[in-house]
Amino acid sequence: MVYLDHAATTPMRPEVVDVLTEVSKEIFGNPSSVHGYGRKAHERLENARGTIAKSIHVKADEIIFNSGGTESDNTAILSTALSHQDKGKHVITTQIEHPAVLNTMRYLETLGFEVTYLPVDEKGQLAVETVKAALRPDTILVSIMFANNETGNLLPIPEIGALLQEHPAVFHTDAVQAYGKVPLFPHEWGIDLLSVSGHKINGPKGIGFLYKNQSLSLPTFLHGGEQEEKRRAGTENLAAICAMAKAIECLPETIQTENQKKYGQFSDLVQSCLKKAGITFRVNGDPDHKLTHILNLQFPGLSNELLLVHLDLKGYAISTGSACTAGNVEPSHVLEAMYGKESSVMEESIRVSFGYGNTKEEVESFCDTLIETIERLK
Repeated sequence: MVYLDHAATTPMRPEVVDVLTEVSKEIFGNPSSVHGYGRKAHERLENARGTIAKSIHVKADEIIFNSGGTESDNTAILSTALSHQDKGKHVITTQIEHPAVLNTMRYLETLGFEVTYLPVDEKGQLAVETVKAALRPDTILVSIMFANNETGNLLPIPEIGALLQEHPAVFHTDAVQAYGKVPLFPHEWGIDLLSVSGHKINGPKGIGFLYKNQSLSLPTFLHGGEQEEKRRAGTENLAAICAMAKAIECLPETIQTENQKKYGQFSDLVQSCLKKAGITFRVNGDPDHKLTHILNLQFPGLSNELLLVHLDLKGYAISTGSACTAGNVEPSHVLEAMYGKESSVMEESIRVSFGYGNTKEEVESFCDTLIETIERLK
């Protein structure tokens, strides 16, 4: 089989598996223990923290380890909202966020908060002026994703961060899809909170981190022990943390750039093959501001679920949208925000996402099978 759904999750690199296994076997001590086993574990924990902090140009004590993107998003949003509600109860996000953000926002609404869901244009892009127009004196939090997981669109996070320098609202970005693909500079861009998940960068599942600017004071989200400097209770998943750090070591900024170039070539190859075969298609998203490893394609008049099943039977794994909603019959909320509820695009679009291990030969083989399948289904 050929795996082309890296936006959903990624395979662990062999060296990452080696670290996961090594730490599980040999560094089993609790990082909070004061004896030799604990000190050895604590040293590995802090080394991993330093590696991760360096990757986004922040201080080590601004990294909080947790279970991944969903916990990071929930912590950032709920902790900020509940601790700042004396200053206001208005929160801003977008209509195209990951369910970990959207469902948390809906929960906030049940607590009496007012949430503004910003619209995007037909390319799925957000205008900075739209954010500016939505800001109010009682706005306490702005949570906007760095890159969209369905279209690959890069949103104008640096520009929004600059805008918020003149406003007291806390700025959070879900960078789960962007981290490891493009360089990130939270300090320079005015980002207060940033969420990352390890399994999107060829690391383990169930591990991630939240960057929190040291100047921002937030209450503890999980209560219990005093781990993570009392910021996140629970014994740290040391093996997964070290494995995630190893995955990050494998992705310096030069490699990120090279990978995005290679995946862009894969994307161009798919589109070129489709055009050559006379297949009618449309690319969903903003071609000028996106991650190149995600390619969202619409085939008018063709059921995306039917296409996905046929490709799966042929040995090619793709997606029709977010992995967190793919099991539902509901249409993509991202494409709905772009094209409207009445559009057929939601039922006619697939997502192909490239990553570690994919080759040009695999992409060429996929193109042949995709074209053959479309012509047969038509």
